[in-house]
Amino acid sequence: MSENRLTFDTSLAGMKKADWLSAVETLCDEDGYFERLGRRHYAAFVEKSDTLLVTFETLQGIPALSSLAQPLGWEMMQDNGWSTLCIASDGDTWFRDKSVYGYFDRLIDDGFFDEFERVVFYGAGPCGYAAAAFSVAAPGARVLAVQPQATLDPRVTEWDDRFVEMRRTDFTSRYGYAPDMLDAADAAYIVYDPRERLDAMHAALFTRPNVCKLRIRHMGGAIQTDLLEMDQLPALLGAIADGTLDEVAFSKMMRARRMHPPYLRNVLAALDNDGRDVLALALARNVTARMHAPRFVRRLNELEAKAAAQDD
Repeated sequence: MSENRLTFDTSLAGMKKADWLSAVETLCDEDGYFERLGRRHYAAFVEKSDTLLVTFETLQGIPALSSLAQPLGWEMMQDNGWSTLCIASDGDTWFRDKSVYGYFDRLIDDGFFDEFERVVFYGAGPCGYAAAAFSVAAPGARVLAVQPQATLDPRVTEWDDRFVEMRRTDFTSRYGYAPDMLDAADAAYIVYDPRERLDAMHAALFTRPNVCKLRIRHMGGAIQTDLLEMDQLPALLGAIADGTLDEVAFSKMMRARRMHPPYLRNVLAALDNDGRDVLALALARNVTARMHAPRFVRRLNELEAKAAAQDD
């Protein structure tokens, strides 16, 4: 594929890392820029309008989350005409790198964020941490962080044993403790499943007057993927940009869970685990009446047989 044929509709899937980076650089050249930030980080900016979406992503996650293997922000750019700045890492780094700090310092010095009417920061997991932490560079921005960590400083979160390899990483210097970095934000939204204990403990550390916690029970540990599969992430980002997102609006969006098999399976598993056969039976009947769901059919037959045996 020649470079002059690349467009934002071009699939970048299947490319080697070097070719993918080259393609992204080519696509950014006309209306923005592409910059390497040290050895493991990259910035890709495309200017389209006075609304800017800043996303934090990983090179490994981008092709897994996008059918075109493009940054998440590019879909919002295509659909809504937004400007987009993607900060990408090679692996999960939590963006704890002096090159990234220096890049945001330059953006602040250049008044980069002042050129936009609306700025939204987005990320999930380690990238959610970064979205919150670096939002301080754009006072008045709005933030959506899905299952973010507050810090991995073991003096604060020694109870989180998922990322022990990061415990020697500095989370105390520049842009360090994510909840404190939200103080300048207009509003921040933390999305998590309260049944995921460690995610909920991190979410508790984000308690601030300008932070709204959006809980999604039974969604599990990969909420970003679920939001994309339900086609609700664009709606969430749009509502945040418009300033219309609240718990009621979020609840209406999340009604999409009723047609989302992974969520329904999680609910059924929770009911079975708690021994709530009556509710499990009601759920199985509801789902099988609306959807093709072989697992629910099998469970419905088991529960009905069990209920019949008890009646005898």
